[in-house]
Amino acid sequence: MPDEVKGVQDRIVIRFRDGRLLKGYTSDFTPLKDTFHLTSTQEADNGMSYHVATQDLKAVFFVKTFEGNKAYVEKKRFDEVDTTHLRGRRIKLEFLDGEIMRGVSPGYSRGRKGFFIVPVDPKSNNEKIYVISSALRQVELGSAAEK
Repeated sequence: MPDEVKGVQDRIVIRFRDGRLLKGYTSDFTPLKDTFHLTSTQEADNGMSYHVATQDLKAVFFVKTFEGNKAYVEKKRFDEVDTTHLRGRRIKLEFLDGEIMRGVSPGYSRGRKGFFIVPVDPKSNNEKIYVISSALRQVELGSAAEK
């Protein structure tokens, strides 16, 4: 096994700005670095390791499973769920591709390259998401995020 995938591994799905998607494991992702490695779980890749530049991405999704629950319709708004479990600043994101996402962010700050959010729906397949700031069109905080 290559050095970059030894140790604790996070199950991630990465979405590129151009729409491409990769699923796999990483053990070296950190918001402090501009690159990381992903060992693909996609059958066609046969365990190939990719060197990924975060500037090419829309977001890094830390997932519970690679398959998700296709039958589950994820809640996208704060008024659709019990929000007592949420800790952090309410945030609504609009990506350059038009996707809207809501959740809470423990550390959003303008000017950072990226930040983590936790989706509004606790039953989401996404445990947390690292959003690349330059892939966003708009950010709304607090009560504005609820609209």
